[in-house]
Amino acid sequence: MRRGKVRLSDGRQQDWVQAGGTQPANGSGRLEWLPPVDGTVVGTLLNFRGEFEALGDALAESPYQAPPKAPVLYLKPANTRVGHDQHVVLPPDVDGIWVGACLGVVIGRTATRVRVPHAAECIAGYTIVNDLTVPHASYYRPPVRHKCRDGFCPIGPWVVDRQDVPDADALDITVRVNGEIAQRANTSTLVRPIAQLLADVTAFMTLEAGDVLLVGIPENPPLARAGDRIDVDIAHIGTLTTHLVRQAEAMR
Repeated sequence: MRRGKVRLSDGRQQDWVQAGGTQPANGSGRLEWLPPVDGTVVGTLLNFRGEFEALGDALAESPYQAPPKAPVLYLKPANTRVGHDQHVVLPPDVDGIWVGACLGVVIGRTATRVRVPHAAECIAGYTIVNDLTVPHASYYRPPVRHKCRDGFCPIGPWVVDRQDVPDADALDITVRVNGEIAQRANTSTLVRPIAQLLADVTAFMTLEAGDVLLVGIPENPPLARAGDRIDVDIAHIGTLTTHLVRQAEAMR
């Protein structure tokens, strides 16, 4: 089952549930997809093996001193969230941004000190997140300025029930920029598979129903610029589309 939220042409919001290929009724007007969840979005750094290994010996040097032993986390606040097929305005000081193709694990109930064998019981389903990021070289300080700009967390189009995703630890991820394939990845290369990641995170912080835990960004994220269309496809979940524009274009 797919569960989303939409705004109709008359301004009304409605929940949307898809069981057999139907689309929300919208008459002749345009349908606006809203973020399907409204909880806290928690991101994870260095959780794809290739991304972690690319830093190599640098993790043993200043300022890091040693490879991290626990998940490296950050937050995507409410100002960053937008829905599927929306425009994201690039700030004047930003020329291009990294595309962060993420599987989002949607929490279904309060999760505290979850044990790995019971992790699935806390998962409601999965969604797609495009964790847009201003390019930067450091993982040392919280990347607020790089990750928390307005609109930098497109999410959706919907949440797919956990039972309808055969194996979330083996999902193909494909990124297209203007229709051209820019990245391929698979969640089978996670440093911490989903159950382990959920256990490690909830060992020190509680996640609530509606929160979203991002499993990480694959190595070598594509760069996108104003005028580009980004499509992030994750097998068994769908495609999340984002359009990048400049401020002047957004005000037309």
